[in-house]
Amino acid sequence: MPSTATSPSAVPSLTPSETSPYGYVPTRGVCIAFVVLFGFSALLHLVTAIRFRLWWLVPTACLMGAGEVIGWVGRLWSSMNVMEHTPFTMQIVCTILAPTPLLAAIFIIFTRMTQILGVRYSRLTPRWYTAVFLTCDIVALVIQGLGGGIAADAKTISTTNLGANVMLAGIVFQLVAMLAFSTLAAEYFYRFAKDRPIRGKDTSTANRDSVATAVNAPRPWDKRHKLMALGLTISTTFLIIRGIYRTIELGDGWNGKVLRTEVYFTVFDAAMVAVSTYSLNLLNPGVLLYSRHSVRDSEEDYQLGKMSP
Repeated sequence: MPSTATSPSAVPSLTPSETSPYGYVPTRGVCIAFVVLFGFSALLHLVTAIRFRLWWLVPTACLMGAGEVIGWVGRLWSSMNVMEHTPFTMQIVCTILAPTPLLAAIFIIFTRMTQILGVRYSRLTPRWYTAVFLTCDIVALVIQGLGGGIAADAKTISTTNLGANVMLAGIVFQLVAMLAFSTLAAEYFYRFAKDRPIRGKDTSTANRDSVATAVNAPRPWDKRHKLMALGLTISTTFLIIRGIYRTIELGDGWNGKVLRTEVYFTVFDAAMVAVSTYSLNLLNPGVLLYSRHSVRDSEEDYQLGKMSP
């Protein structure tokens, strides 16, 4: 009786890319490069935090760098064993969540700028910027974390899709908050440049003596403030591009072409976040806004503003 067993050579073999949950095998060199890039950026932010005692950089910019490193270590692990579930989960959760703390740093830096340059040009007070946008950041982080947890523990396709949809909701919420913040920040800098305040000038004695509230007189842009504004613009713009990409990626589904194309992720997620964080490393808030030299220049500019006709 002839055997009915199928010859091994007749069974179609699947390539690692076809069986990979990514839809490809992550490129090892790219993974190593971004582990190094994000690790070095986090270290630079930590040095700034220690040197200028800006401890809020630790749970914001430093945490972002650490999260990205963990995510890219997961992708590096996957490049060696693409079918392992743990590294795939690491990179999903960490690369989704990691940029969110960096946004908090951007909000804090911008609030500092409004206090130095003059709050009367601002649509919101510094307290309201902190309350509104840091709250939005925390809400977005919680929603994305919840979605990532659901997707990581999913045993069925429907649960996996649920996790993706929750993450998508968090990304969209975050993107809307970033666009709202960007609009308010752009209005602030426009009003400052044109000397078109929203509020009247505060001339009380107590506030005249405070750099945080008294630098309201029209005056030229200080070089440090221009550079800091440039850094904020670059950082925010690239995070918005990344948010748009993530919205398209998750909206396209787990099996969509966008998610399963490595170059899209490398360019529109990793590179965007890297440029965003390094813009704040190079255009350093500690040097430009919080150093003694920077504060002294602000005070001198205010005195010149008072003496000008």
